[in-house]
Amino acid sequence: MVKSFYTLLLKPLADFVLALTLLVLLFPIGFFTSILLYISNNGSVFYMQPRPGRYGEIFTLIKFKTMNDAVDEDGYLLSDTVRLTPIGRKVRELSLDELPQLINILKGEMSFIGPRPLLKSYLPYYSEEEHRRHDVKPGITGLAQISGRNQLYWDKRMEKDIEYVNTISLKTDLVILFKTIIKVIKREDIEVDPYSKMVDFITFKKMQN
Repeated sequence: MVKSFYTLLLKPLADFVLALTLLVLLFPIGFFTSILLYISNNGSVFYMQPRPGRYGEIFTLIKFKTMNDAVDEDGYLLSDTVRLTPIGRKVRELSLDELPQLINILKGEMSFIGPRPLLKSYLPYYSEEEHRRHDVKPGITGLAQISGRNQLYWDKRMEKDIEYVNTISLKTDLVILFKTIIKVIKREDIEVDPYSKMVDFITFKKMQN
């Protein structure tokens, strides 16, 4: 990552100010969404999971919970597609499930723009080059997301993440932010069950060997 006035000071300052402003402005939407999810998920509103952040340091990712905890007769969770609730589906379609990550940004764990924070279990399977995606804070949206969002395959997604690390700048972030807003408004490249049509990263890596 290129260290500059923007990456060292301006970007984290802008993240904090914008996240705080949006939390205040979007509080009514967040509160209403919380009530609907509380009813839909039997009292469970948030989904929290450990994810690798900058330099691989683990933090707790916060999202609105869009799936219930239904299990089969043996006690194992049913598939994501089955557990996705009607309210949760709509929340995902509107990209509101990411809203609580504004808290992660305020805490300095995430940025608005950066590689998406993936599962902790993926860490041992990254190549040395792929590990460089952790040279920057993870983001709510990034270069990979505007290049195909949930429909970009793993190898291309990693390439875009590294490309972002190598080219991070104010101009790059503004372009990504603008294109993300356009995609959300037009509801382009959105799938409520993004991993239903692709193998998980670990399986993908094993297929490469």
